[in-house]
Amino acid sequence: MSTSADELPCVAVYAPPPRERARALVRAAFTRRRARVIVTRTAAELAQAFRADLIDAVLIDLGGAAADDTWKAAELARDYPTAAFFAAMPLRAADGRTLARCAELEFADVLIDGVDDGVTRELVMPHCFRVRFATALHEPPAALGLTSPLQQKTWRCIVGHAGLPVRTDTVAAVVGVTREHLSRAFAADLAPNLKRVIDLVRLIAAAELAKNPGYDIRDVALVLRFASPSHLSSTAQRVVGMRPTSLARLRTVDLFERFAMGRSKSRG
Repeated sequence: MSTSADELPCVAVYAPPPRERARALVRAAFTRRRARVIVTRTAAELAQAFRADLIDAVLIDLGGAAADDTWKAAELARDYPTAAFFAAMPLRAADGRTLARCAELEFADVLIDGVDDGVTRELVMPHCFRVRFATALHEPPAALGLTSPLQQKTWRCIVGHAGLPVRTDTVAAVVGVTREHLSRAFAADLAPNLKRVIDLVRLIAAAELAKNPGYDIRDVALVLRFASPSHLSSTAQRVVGMRPTSLARLRTVDLFERFAMGRSKSRG
């Protein structure tokens, strides 16, 4: 099965010049078919990357002098906890305070120069937002009634996009049927409409991103490629009957329950 660009992790690298180590490490671990890599050289550039893309993981180069800007970049872990932050650094006796600060910022892991080079992808991938999202939602909730193999395969294709837009013809191509057949078969036996389920998954992702202190609803709409914040708002009202500003306080199970309250079918 081919993998679409939106299913690939997006890894941001903070590597101030003249350091090249972290950039080379990530590009060797994540080829173009495995991830998209965004290179930033300042904390401001890294912060802007979060407002332009759905960032799965961040690698902070701590191998050089720990300048103020480097720690500004590292402290973005507090603003964007849905992204997994990693440090790349040598392991020296004098680095104890640096390791302690990484732990304080709740970094996912520290990659040691020359030790973890060959397993970087294996260490980073399980922590990527897209991977964690798809894993958490691998099994559709029983309330949706998605029991057939086609319905479940379709569901997993949708959650694999982690809330980014996915066309019904794209899903049909992945599961190996026509779009018309998929739309009919997916909604069989009182199951929800395909388009409505796609919207539901997008709102689940929006709710997770909205929990990031660094995002407001406008940012969430932009990162998940809604046409506008008002588009996100109308989708939230239609699918779960609430304003998007309330998404951050809800759990995924809460969204499923609200969806099941008569909002699983499109009109017309």
